[in-house]
Amino acid sequence: MSEKQKAIFYIVCSAFFFALMNMFVKMAGDLPAIQKSFFRNFVAFFMALFLLMRSGAGFSFQKKNLPAFFGRSIFGTLGILCNFYSVDHLLLSDASILNKLSPFFAILSSYFILKEKITPIQGTAVAVAFGGALLVVKPGFAMAGVLVPSLIGVAGGLFAGVAYTLVRVLGQRGERGPFIVLFFSAFSCIVTLPFLIFDYHPMTGTQILMLLFAGLSAAGGQFTITAAYTHAPAREVSVYDYTQIVFAAALGFIFFSQIPDFWSIIGYCIIAGVAVWMFVYTARKDRSSKAGK
Repeated sequence: MSEKQKAIFYIVCSAFFFALMNMFVKMAGDLPAIQKSFFRNFVAFFMALFLLMRSGAGFSFQKKNLPAFFGRSIFGTLGILCNFYSVDHLLLSDASILNKLSPFFAILSSYFILKEKITPIQGTAVAVAFGGALLVVKPGFAMAGVLVPSLIGVAGGLFAGVAYTLVRVLGQRGERGPFIVLFFSAFSCIVTLPFLIFDYHPMTGTQILMLLFAGLSAAGGQFTITAAYTHAPAREVSVYDYTQIVFAAALGFIFFSQIPDFWSIIGYCIIAGVAVWMFVYTARKDRSSKAGK
């Protein structure tokens, strides 16, 4: 396999793992999103800790990067909480596609955080993607029971987009991936622990098992998506991350008998189609710039 083929394989695996994570979160039943988030990040913390200890690189970081670490952790935690809430109250595929608005929000946040200019093509892509999201959210004729979790799902995509931008900032400054994950997981566990203590909902053995599986699936997703981006640039393979929608729709149908409505399917196609369009446009632009050198 070529490096790009390996990257595609890994990113499709990561999409499957993240779809599994959402499925196990939903299977955990009627528990607060904060409680689910704690156990999900608790597992990720120990996985990241194991990798750091195994590498022997230690826990050093640059103190000047603390604001970026805290920003990534705050927005990442909010993103997970919103995603888990929408997973509990929406179709699995609807919640997944709303969370996949994060790359488009990352374009907007990069403008404010990294001072990167938004090209007309990128601006158009963001606008069309939001149009697709509106078809999933259906604000004009959705009942409040669906509208509110849908808007929370969109907010989750926004927070995730900002968090990914800050991860990029930390990566550009030389911070290591496992330590970024460790810091974020520790922060999220510490922040959610008081809520867990004062509003703990007793869990059955099955619910604990589902949350452990969710944490393991999330860790699998993190490792495989990291492996993907070590074999090829994000601009070449990130579009394949949208296979998560296919996996989520299949898992939702098999385990929850969920069938998306017509407008949601059109919304999926628009958002995924914009991602493919951006992928093709970026690839052609890169080839053109290389040919001109």
